[in-house]
Amino acid sequence: MRWSRVIAGVVLVTVGAVWTLQGLGVLPGSVMTGVTLWAVLGPVVALVGVALVLTARRRDRPGR
Repeated sequence: MRWSRVIAGVVLVTVGAVWTLQGLGVLPGSVMTGVTLWAVLGPVVALVGVALVLTARRRDRPGR
């Protein structure tokens, strides 16, 4: 597996989840808390991370 893509994907999913929770006001203590922009950008970043992980897995399969 292309570990660098997998690691980057996992980091992006984690960052996206944190941004979403901060934007929704679930994680307090930041200037991002309660700001709708982060509630929108968070899932987008998380989806990019999922796409990176999936493409890394597909490129690693034999015969493809």
